[in-house]
Amino acid sequence: MGGAGLLALHLRLRGIGRAPDPEIAMTIRRMKTYTGGQGYVYQYYFVGRRPALPGQPEAPATEYVFDVTSDRKTTYAVSIFIREEAINAWRSAHRRALNDAEQYGAAKMRLFQGFDEIEDMMANGRRLLVDARGLEELLATLGVE
Repeated sequence: MGGAGLLALHLRLRGIGRAPDPEIAMTIRRMKTYTGGQGYVYQYYFVGRRPALPGQPEAPATEYVFDVTSDRKTTYAVSIFIREEAINAWRSAHRRALNDAEQYGAAKMRLFQGFDEIEDMMANGRRLLVDARGLEELLATLGVE
């Protein structure tokens, strides 16, 4: 066995170079930056999406969760709720369903709209709603027809 083969064997025996165990692998999130219309520079990343919990005033909806900071010290969750009735209205008007990327795009644009319009996101912008009219407007800015 040559030098490269011995090195590969040594690393494999030590557990180096193998795929991480999915049970312990950590998700690396990509922090992004947005300068809002109120003058704050926000950093945010997408946490995930889920159905809105039954009993929430926004339900039935899909909730998109973003972690946000404007001071690099305090991080808080911002939830964007896209109402099911908005998705259905868009489907009826455009005769096709929105795909996941288009729905995510609408949620992200609503987040940016909040950054631009809400002076104190942590106090007043933690739960933002997308209704049928808002969905139409947000997707139009993205060129989705």
